Amino acid sequence: MSTPELVSAFYERIWNRGELAAAESILHASFSFRGSLGDQCAGIESFLDYVRTVHACLAQYRCDILDCVSEGDRAFARMRFSGSHVASLRGWEPTGLPVEWQGAALFTFRDGLIVSLWVLGDLAALESNLERNAVAQSAQQALRADAAS
Repeated sequence: MSTPELVSAFYERIWNRGELAAAESILHASFSFRGSLGDQCAGIESFLDYVRTVHACLAQYRCDILDCVSEGDRAFARMRFSGSHVASLRGWEPTGLPVEWQGAALFTFRDGLIVSLWVLGDLAALESNLERNAVAQSAQQALRADAAS
């Protein structure tokens, strides 16, 4: 696969479809990951645990590639991340409501596989989504309580 195809397969198969077994054909055995949610992973299994954690917090989690540029053994992708907030995330209780934010990812390749990934997401936008949803849910609960009384 070309480097853009590997980036696409990484997001589509592992993140969007949840095909965790595909990691062996996409990620190098010495894969390392640094994500903007504070996690750092060394090795494929550690990274897959992170994928499971994110999916547990955000149902229907998606990573959409907005742009991808590659040169040599590196690729850069501008991303949109989205999902429904269904478990505690960054200190916010779940609302079931959608969240969306953008980010950037820098991939490094070795032996035709992804060997490292550094992701920086717009956490201010994510926090804004989480706060907005919490306020909306609180207002909705107050309206229901008023209607019931």
